[in-house]
Amino acid sequence: MPNITVQLLAGRDINQRRAFVQDVTNSAVLTLGARRGDVRIVFEEITPDIVANGGVLASEDESRAEVVSRFVPEASS
Repeated sequence: MPNITVQLLAGRDINQRRAFVQDVTNSAVLTLGARRGDVRIVFEEITPDIVANGGVLASEDESRAEVVSRFVPEASS
């Protein structure tokens, strides 16, 4: 039984999550031979102030500002 944990910026809507889990479940069934009902996916929402890339917090990284503002409402204010 595959247990898949996905960390992503908070703010994705239910339709995005639904499409994602359908695609990932299909891949697990095809690639791993898992039974569809046994594929478990858990989302862990993260905020840009608790993750860093290249030694820079995502909340302070100008190169990520556009992405952060799309998914984290408080980042765009």
